[in-house]
Amino acid sequence: MIRMLWALLGLSAMLRGAPVPAPEIRELTRAIYKQLIEINTTTSDGDTTVAARAMAERLQQAGIPAADLQVLGPVEKRGNLVARLRGTGPRKPLLLLAHLDVVDARREDWTMDPFVLTEKDGYFYGRGTTDDKASAAVYVAMLIRFLREGYRPDRDIILALTADEENGDHNGVEWLTAQHRELIDAAYGLNEGGDGQELNGRKTLLEVQASEKVYLTFHLTTENRGGHSSLPRRDNAIYELARALSRVEQLR
Repeated sequence: MIRMLWALLGLSAMLRGAPVPAPEIRELTRAIYKQLIEINTTTSDGDTTVAARAMAERLQQAGIPAADLQVLGPVEKRGNLVARLRGTGPRKPLLLLAHLDVVDARREDWTMDPFVLTEKDGYFYGRGTTDDKASAAVYVAMLIRFLREGYRPDRDIILALTADEENGDHNGVEWLTAQHRELIDAAYGLNEGGDGQELNGRKTLLEVQASEKVYLTFHLTTENRGGHSSLPRRDNAIYELARALSRVEQLR
């Protein structure tokens, strides 16, 4: 987990051709990570608005104007943060996505407090350490680093830290897309996903996931006049349904 966190931050440096982050940036990332883990954003009684405002405050202190920081959502405790780092060129922005909400965690089910970031034997423990507060912490730290170093990308970078990913996205990405598309409209986006392989503590493969498999439901109905089994009809509804199901099977 620790290696993954620093690998993500190292990747942000590679994207801009900069050296590996300095120790103070690593410390900043860990501080943001700890802050996010220790804010309860569970789907039952948590509050992503608190986390969104905390990250907005950090970004504003680093230099992003208040006008480019939006904390918004359809309900009080399901807030999203949309932040924009202004670039130098007219090309459509790059969108970075991470979700702030986490699934529930009962203290009695854990050997340690799920809402206290704990480091043990080279791993971080806490609700959301992987899914998905590591990404959120790295993205916020990356933008702060860019601001500190005076780096301006050739296009705007939009950061969206969202609610409700664990619960259908109704108050998060789905709501932003439907109600505030202009805030997140981009050429392309980078989100959690993909996979990788590790050998002896070293990453040997990092995969990029280009799409997400979803389910699709079909309702098929066949009708005819019916008849008696002693005099089978040519237009048998059961056979027609069987042929239709075979065609559905080919839709892969």
